[in-house]
Amino acid sequence: MAAPTQAPATTRSTNTMAILALVFAFVFSPLGIVFGAVAKKQIAQTGEEGMGLAKAGFWLGIVFTVLGVLWFVLVFALALSAGTTTT
Repeated sequence: MAAPTQAPATTRSTNTMAILALVFAFVFSPLGIVFGAVAKKQIAQTGEEGMGLAKAGFWLGIVFTVLGVLWFVLVFALALSAGTTTT
């Protein structure tokens, strides 16, 4: 008796935008937000892998963008207060 043949295993590819979302969350966080949102939409339509990467890139992008804005405001406020003199 011949052994039954098995169909080759199909592998779903990881969404490229999801990978870019996670990378850009650390490099330039606003792009992490954009790529994460686009990747989540693409994954929902195509069924690709990478939803976790997309969500992580999206949320890390938000967190790092907020932290960056707060840092900018803090530095700006300190620069203004250091530049003023009282007489």
